[in-house]
Amino acid sequence: MQQGDGAEAQVTWEDQQNINRFGRLNNRLHELDDEIKLAKEANENLDDAGNELILSDEDVVRFQIGEVFAHMPRDDVETRLEQMKEDAAKKLERLEEEKESILAQMVELKKILYGKFKDAINLEED
Repeated sequence: MQQGDGAEAQVTWEDQQNINRFGRLNNRLHELDDEIKLAKEANENLDDAGNELILSDEDVVRFQIGEVFAHMPRDDVETRLEQMKEDAAKKLERLEEEKESILAQMVELKKILYGKFKDAINLEED
């Protein structure tokens, strides 16, 4: 690898491990972005379902369990929806915390790698 001043920088085993770790973290970051997007959509869908339930005046409503719709008492559906909303919110929070952790790790690795290799390495996405 060439540093900006023309001198070659030796890539040690530790450097290669840091580069590989950065790549794995970057891949996981992209996976998390997709998972977060899906989790947000699920939260919105659950909110929409809750709003529809509020507008409904029926005592027995259809509730989807997997691929099947079951007729359930309105109170049971409200309870289940609230639990599902809580679970979805916790999942979204966990995913966002993991993303923040990964971003922090990537920043540290960038400092290390750019400190050694300067402009001879590119860790930025286009």
